[in-house]
Amino acid sequence: MPTSGRRTILQALTAAVATLAAGRIADPAMTSAAAAMTESRPVQTLLAFADTLIPGQHRFPGDVVVADAVTGPGAVQAGAIDILTSPHLALEPLLPSIASLLDARAVAYATARLIWLTPFRPPFVGLAFSHRTALVESLFNPGDVDRPVWQVLSLLMGLAFDTAGQYDTQQAVTQTHPGLAWLGFPEPDADGLWRFVDFSYGRPLAALHPATSPSGSPA
Repeated sequence: MPTSGRRTILQALTAAVATLAAGRIADPAMTSAAAAMTESRPVQTLLAFADTLIPGQHRFPGDVVVADAVTGPGAVQAGAIDILTSPHLALEPLLPSIASLLDARAVAYATARLIWLTPFRPPFVGLAFSHRTALVESLFNPGDVDRPVWQVLSLLMGLAFDTAGQYDTQQAVTQTHPGLAWLGFPEPDADGLWRFVDFSYGRPLAALHPATSPSGSPA
C-alpha cells in the first residue's frame, strides 16, 4: 500500500476517535446480532481483530468471527461494528483497505507456519485464536510500518467496550450495554447525571465560579 493510502487510513481513524469523543454516533438498539447477518468479509476481518483485542463469547451458533475464547461480552458484542460502519465516521469506504492489510499479514503468518487457510473465510478469520493473538501482538512491534494504524484502530475498539463511546452513555446504561454492564459502570441519578460520593483525587473540586456560562465556559 502506498504511503498516501496509509496516511488516509490513519487520518480517518484519528478523526473517528475525535468524533466519538464529541458524542454518540449510533443507537444501542441496533444490535450486532442483527448486523452479523450482513457482515462483509472486510468487516468480518476487522471484527475478528476487535475480538482478539477484547475477546467475547460466540454471538450465535456457528459464529466464526468471534473466537469464543472467553465467557462474556467483548468488543464485538459491545458494538464495534457500529463504529466501523457508522455513516458519521467515514470509515466504511476504507474498511476493505484496512482489512486487506491485516489479511495480507495473516496469509504471510500462515504461510511461514504451514497453516492451511480455508478460502471460504477471510484469512485472519481463518486463524485460530492463539494465532490471531500472536499475529496481532506482532503488529505493534516498534518499526512496523502499519503500527500507527493498528494503534488507533485498537483505541476505537477499546472505546466501543470500555466507554460505549458510539452511544449516548445514559441510554447505553439503560439498555444494558455489554461492555459497561461487564465493567459494572454505575447508573446515573434520577436526573440523568452521575454524582460520586468519593472524590477521585481525595478532595472536592473548587466551587463553580459564579460567572461560568451555562455551557461550562470559564468566566
